[in-house]
Parts: sequence; C-alpha cells; structure tokens
Amino acid sequence: MSVDADTVRRVAKLARIALEEGRVQPMAEELNGILTWVEQLNAVDVAGVPPMTSVVKADLKRRADRVSDGGYAEDLMKNAPLAEDHFFVVPKVVE
Repeated sequence: MSVDADTVRRVAKLARIALEEGRVQPMAEELNGILTWVEQLNAVDVAGVPPMTSVVKADLKRRADRVSDGGYAEDLMKNAPLAEDHFFVVPKVVE
C-alpha cells in the first residue's frame, strides 16, 4: 500500500488538520515508512500463538454479586449541601 500526496491532503481534511503544502510530500513519505514497518509484521509466524489482550497476565478483582436494598442513603446525604427526604436539593435550572 502506498500513500500519495492526494491521500495525505484528504486525510488531513477529514481530520481537520491544517497541513501546509510544503509538508504534504514529507508527510506522505513518513506515512509510507510507517506502512512499510507494519507490512513487515506479516512475516512474523504467529501459528500456535493464542490471542492476548495484554502482555502481562492479570486477573480481575471480583466481588460477590449479591442483591441488597442499598441502605446507604444516610451516608450519601452526609456531604450534601442541601438534602430533603434522601434527595439532593439543587437550584432550578429550567424555567
């Protein structure tokens, strides 16, 4: 795959990036260099390698999934500047 000057201009326009005309050709060469490196990845033999989401094995912390009624209303309302019947009181913003 090769990137030409027209493609660079189009991508810059789509990305809403101001790109001076003098930078178009160097940018095309730079993008072609990046694509060359990416194409080299096709030479890597990945047969038998399982897909990974990370290079480090990490287990998610889990908690018991149990149903409760909450019971935290008092704790939540302790820091509220104004509260009424376990609801936050806020100024009216729509008239």
